[in-house]
Amino acid sequence: MKKRILIIEDDPVIAEVQKDYLDASGFAADIASRGDQGLALALQGEYDLLLLDLMLPGMDGYEICRRVREASNLPILIVSAKKEEVDKIRGFGLGADDYILKPFGLGELVARVRAHLARYDRLVGSGEWRRDELTLHGIRIDRQSHRVYVNETEVAFTAKEYDLLLFLVSNPNRVFRKEELFERLWGLDALGDHATVTVHISKLREKIERDPSAPQYIETIWGVGYRFNL
Repeated sequence: MKKRILIIEDDPVIAEVQKDYLDASGFAADIASRGDQGLALALQGEYDLLLLDLMLPGMDGYEICRRVREASNLPILIVSAKKEEVDKIRGFGLGADDYILKPFGLGELVARVRAHLARYDRLVGSGEWRRDELTLHGIRIDRQSHRVYVNETEVAFTAKEYDLLLFLVSNPNRVFRKEELFERLWGLDALGDHATVTVHISKLREKIERDPSAPQYIETIWGVGYRFNL
């Protein structure tokens, strides 16, 4: 069965080019030209991935990203001409999985779509790696149900936050460079922006640390990377 992609884009030329290339690459793509229309379609649960512009009539992409992420772990790839660092950080902070700058190569777009779909399939699949639990510092990760408990209280994590936490807890006391974490967990090598790692580390600290401003578990090793302390 073909993977279904929802394109929320108000520029008809860009939207049709994306759709034609995705369709030719083996996907089934639909277009929503308004933000409110796109949100309604995204929340129906019929799509496997969302390509999201930021500047839209009816509702902006940031609000769509926030509301979709509250309801689902659906991969969200922002596609925008807004190139400021603050825009990228805001998008990642709201739960986006990737940020693609316009103009972009269609081959690069499809490569990112495939990579995020593959990671999502591995995350929600029933592979061997999800059959047990990990517990450390009062943090319990149930790999079978994809749930996380902090001091026995369930805490909600996005797909990427869960993936990053699981990786760090599975490799305690080892320092990982930001670039290495990006390559291992996003699987896109140099195609993306490493700022997403910093944003996701911050989100993890807010959810698992007693004092996120003075983290004890996820430590920053200045000039090197991050380490989950045993």
